[in-house]
Amino acid sequence: MPARIALLGHGVTGERIAKRLDLVAPDADVMHVEARGDLHAALDADVAVLAHGGTHVRNATRLVTAGVPVVSIADNVDDVRALVDLDDAARNHGVPLVVGAGMSPGLTDLLVRHLAGQLAECDEIHIAIHGTAGPACARQHHRALAGWGFGLHDGERVTRPAGSGRELCWFPEPVGAYDCYRAELASPMLLHEMFPDVGRLSARVSANRRDRLTARLPMLRPPHPEGGVGAVRVEVRGGDSAGARQTLIVGIAEQVASAAAATATAFTSAILDGALPSGVITPADDRLDTIGLLHTIERLGVRIQEFTGIPSSGVRTETSASTTTSPGEIS
Repeated sequence: MPARIALLGHGVTGERIAKRLDLVAPDADVMHVEARGDLHAALDADVAVLAHGGTHVRNATRLVTAGVPVVSIADNVDDVRALVDLDDAARNHGVPLVVGAGMSPGLTDLLVRHLAGQLAECDEIHIAIHGTAGPACARQHHRALAGWGFGLHDGERVTRPAGSGRELCWFPEPVGAYDCYRAELASPMLLHEMFPDVGRLSARVSANRRDRLTARLPMLRPPHPEGGVGAVRVEVRGGDSAGARQTLIVGIAEQVASAAAATATAFTSAILDGALPSGVITPADDRLDTIGLLHTIERLGVRIQEFTGIPSSGVRTETSASTTTSPGEIS
């Protein structure tokens, strides 16, 4: 009998998830369910993917208590925190609940786990994000610049106004360098739970002067149907087995909706394969087959690039010192 997948969300990310589900589960019956409806059609699904705008906790609660595994791409801090609190409910009903299965949180956290696994000791994690997907994502970016950014400095919790802490971050080409700022993001909260011994932790988003000045006002104009090419930069620092200091950097340059869709689809495929335990699962969880998930994400069209520090073709720029990894190189 073919798997039944309930997809809640008809925006740009939801549409791309539907297309990618055809690649990992070609025989599956994908049902498009109205996120604000009664969810009756989704209660018999083998897995439900929440890719709609707004909060996810209400729909996730109903689905989990009905015994339906859930994959959520939520990125609002309060919503993510409420989803994490559903761990007992998910365990009691014997289903996995993946929290943060988009680009960030999601792919960023998978990349952190992958890089941290190459170090004997990881003590710093730094994330930078550029771009937005559809209108709901653009509105969330706007709100994130009006909140408070969470981080760690020498083991001490640091909470600073969003829009502060400018840092020039280099993303893979064709994106290049952008000024990035603190923002109210969910990834640091989730990563702190998975890496409690890390002393320094930060997450920033790219923003221009207008973004920062208008963050605490209503959006001055409707967001675009989809942003341009987005990007991620993940930097992890620590020591190797010989005690030497190491800095590892990876990134992507891709449409945000495509990166989020590939990540959500990879987690959906893992649930259909019975590879995830019951309870809340976050992307940096060390119980996951991180390499397998990254392989699937790459197979779905997202190129993961590693900063090697070795300029290519004699061009001496930071971004030229990136190489595209293949699934066989992620090990």
